[in-house]
Amino acid sequence: MSWTEKQSKTKDQLRRLNKAIPDAAHGFSTLGKAVKESGTLDFKHKEFVALGIAVALRCEACIVLHVEALLRAGATREEVGDVLAMTIQMGGGPAMMYAAKAIECFDELAGVD
Repeated sequence: MSWTEKQSKTKDQLRRLNKAIPDAAHGFSTLGKAVKESGTLDFKHKEFVALGIAVALRCEACIVLHVEALLRAGATREEVGDVLAMTIQMGGGPAMMYAAKAIECFDELAGVD
């Protein structure tokens, strides 16, 4: 499955879940907005943290959503690579394998060959 397909499928799954548990989904959404709109770090830096956690926890659905957010925030491939290198340093071999997935995702969604 391509990352573009994964992105679409993930969003569809989340829409279905949101319909099934609207109150919990709304609460989670409110938390997400509060975290991203306040504090000292800007949105892009917070998304770098989220991508690092997504890689470390090996969540492909999280990777695609945070890469998408980083692209919208203007993140470069070099910045993403720096975040992935730090994630590998902290997470070892398993993080290395998911970092490879994350850079592949970035390249596909960014249209990099």
